[in-house]
Amino acid sequence: MPKLIRMYIVNVAIGFGLAAVFVGMLLWFDIANLWHLVSHSDKGWLAVLLLWVSNGIVFAGVQFGIAVMRMKDDDDDDGPGGGLRQHVMRQDHATIPVRAGQGERPFWSKR
Repeated sequence: MPKLIRMYIVNVAIGFGLAAVFVGMLLWFDIANLWHLVSHSDKGWLAVLLLWVSNGIVFAGVQFGIAVMRMKDDDDDDGPGGGLRQHVMRQDHATIPVRAGQGERPFWSKR
């Protein structure tokens, strides 16, 4: 089996394991009265299954993303970096004199 496929399967299993722990803690601590809702319903097991699967997908994706980001080689930072520096053209703002009319009312005032 290729190393990448094996790494994906391992990280998905870790993610679903973490999701199981998370859902178990939600039920154990009775967050939002969830244990009561699940235990007093005939379809409570389906709600727990859906909660576990949906959280498992999220946790597995995050776990695999972290694993991929940690695969970075340390050889990437050997050379000088920074790219080519280009001069930034700075704009000097010009002040424009505006004459205020005598006796004219401003546009925001009412008469």
